[in-house]
Amino acid sequence: MELLLSSEQGHDCTIVAVTGDLDLSTSHQLRRRLQTAIEEGARQVVVDLGGVGFMDSSALGMLVVTFKQLRNLGGRLCLAAPRGITRTVIEITAVDKAIDVYDTVAEAEASAAGR
Repeated sequence: MELLLSSEQGHDCTIVAVTGDLDLSTSHQLRRRLQTAIEEGARQVVVDLGGVGFMDSSALGMLVVTFKQLRNLGGRLCLAAPRGITRTVIEITAVDKAIDVYDTVAEAEASAAGR
């Protein structure tokens, strides 16, 4: 499945929506999109995983690296709407202990607005 990415300005944050599988062959595309947002000044970033059917360790690693980069810039990365196996992978690997995970994009946006 092809990876589709879109970005939009939310309430006090940048939302990057992902549709498709995030794995070794596609995670670099999301990394580039997130890096572009950061270079353009985004400091509160929500990654909408609602359209992701599968995520492997390379994608998780890339999200952790981006989380640390934003944290070092005084910003924040959070994840929204992971479902099924994607949510399970995030929980089993304890990524949700470092990166805030929300059930919906609206909840993630509200959290960003409160910062």
